[in-house]
Amino acid sequence: MKGRDEIAKALAASGYIADADLATAISLMQLLRRPLLLEGEAGVGKTEVAKALAKVHATELIRLQCYEGLDQSSALYEWNYQRQLLAIQAYRGADSIEDQVFSEKYLLERPLLAAIRRSKAPVLLIDEIDRADDEFEAFLLELLSDFQVSIPELGTIPAITIPHVVLTSNGTRELSDALRRRCLYHYVDYPDVDRETRIILARVTGASPSLSLQIARMVDGIRKEELRKVPGVAETLDWAAALVGLDIRDLNDAPETVHETLICLLKTHEDRARVTPEVTQRLLGKVA
Repeated sequence: MKGRDEIAKALAASGYIADADLATAISLMQLLRRPLLLEGEAGVGKTEVAKALAKVHATELIRLQCYEGLDQSSALYEWNYQRQLLAIQAYRGADSIEDQVFSEKYLLERPLLAAIRRSKAPVLLIDEIDRADDEFEAFLLELLSDFQVSIPELGTIPAITIPHVVLTSNGTRELSDALRRRCLYHYVDYPDVDRETRIILARVTGASPSLSLQIARMVDGIRKEELRKVPGVAETLDWAAALVGLDIRDLNDAPETVHETLICLLKTHEDRARVTPEVTQRLLGKVA
């Protein structure tokens, strides 16, 4: 188990710049072996936490992308019905055919089953759990409590290792109190200027410290405008990469290019219309 500072350094080495609160949450997650629920707006880097953890532990990342209508068979296991049908036709009349076709040979692992059957504990990312139904959330709660699953044809399958579980939520619906109690919790907010500067330096090759600071200040200013969709960290990195690729070294030296490239940050027609050249010039006046 690593302490907060060690976790922060390890994450930084993998390309993720975490604040002290997130590093503490991950440290406790490992100490208590509890799932970690990360909540926050889309684009703030919740999914990247799981990816960075997988790098830190040098282990596999297994991702379950949630959506409305997600059921147990899609998340846990399915039988390979085509192979089963071929086997039934090949061994028609055999007394033990049922035992043969309902065996490991014909079992298709889905993310949740795969995560508990690895010899080395993987990072299990349950992404956007708020998009799944209440029924699936209840099923998931049972799995995360016991880390074992019951397959009627095979019996109970206990976990070989306990995965490092990260759940993310964009807050599109309220999660149950039972799920929240089962998890440690951290709210991931947009980074402040200092941390976003460090993120740009860590992730965008060729971005100088001065340009990275200007970009972070500019994005911070844009986020404070009345936008329909606030740009996330991924958009910041896209914009920074575009500016570096265009050989921009100082934002104030190329205001027209800065404005034109804001399409990397502004993803709706309304937001693009709202951030006029005059608004861009006003914001540029605060980044020097």
